[in-house]
Amino acid sequence: MSRTGEDERARRCPTCRTAIGASADTRWRPFCSQRCKQVDLGAWLSESYRVPAVEQDDDEDPPPGEGPRGT
Repeated sequence: MSRTGEDERARRCPTCRTAIGASADTRWRPFCSQRCKQVDLGAWLSESYRVPAVEQDDDEDPPPGEGPRGT
C-alpha cells in the first residue's frame, strides 16, 4: 500500500503545529526540533498528559466466573 498521498501533504509538529515537509530532517520526527521534543517530554513527566482509566470499587465482589480462579 502506498502512502504517497500522506507523504505529499505537510505534516505538523504535535507541539507547535509548525508544518513539516515530508523531506524534512527526520532526526526529531514527529517534532520539528529538539526543543519541541523536550517540551513534549516535559509534559509527560509533569503528568500534563493522562490516559483515562475507569475506577473500580474494591468493595464489590467480581461477577460469577470472573474471580481469581474463574469460579
